[in-house]
Amino acid sequence: MEAALYLFWLRGYAATGIAEILQRAKANAGSFYYCFKTKEELLLAVLLERYIQTLMPVVVEPVLYHVQDPVERVFGILEFYRKNLLATGCTYGCPIGKLELEIPEEQFRVHKCLADNLDGWTAAAEKCLEDARARLPKGANMKTLSKFVLTVKEGGVMQSRAHRAIEPFDASVEHLH
Repeated sequence: MEAALYLFWLRGYAATGIAEILQRAKANAGSFYYCFKTKEELLLAVLLERYIQTLMPVVVEPVLYHVQDPVERVFGILEFYRKNLLATGCTYGCPIGKLELEIPEEQFRVHKCLADNLDGWTAAAEKCLEDARARLPKGANMKTLSKFVLTVKEGGVMQSRAHRAIEPFDASVEHLH
């Protein structure tokens, strides 16, 4: 699964063959087909078991531990993606965003899983925003605001990748702030 995760992120789902996954994982086809019937099943396992289960401990919880202010927690979560952009020379792309653009419409189970991943992300942002409700405009809808935060992150990452520069991400986050 780690090999698939890396290759799907690096090359994309369609461009990654099972043989490449097996080579990177140092595994044989029998091992693959014992665990998964298809490459799509492997993708679903990666999405379900890796992305959904690691969002909180890898992305959100470190911020919750180190940042007390609920509004700044939102920006701390965004900082995770900024650091990934900088560490990769602005070639990092959100794996979920990349897959959403690539996966054909007829792969409904995959799209449902991608949506669940995005919902997990917005739920974490929404919780931070709810904790700061008294500081935000009266009547602000935290659910839609959390979706806007995700849109800022995804758009900023995409633009920074296209320009190979951090400035588009920073400008997006600055305007959100």
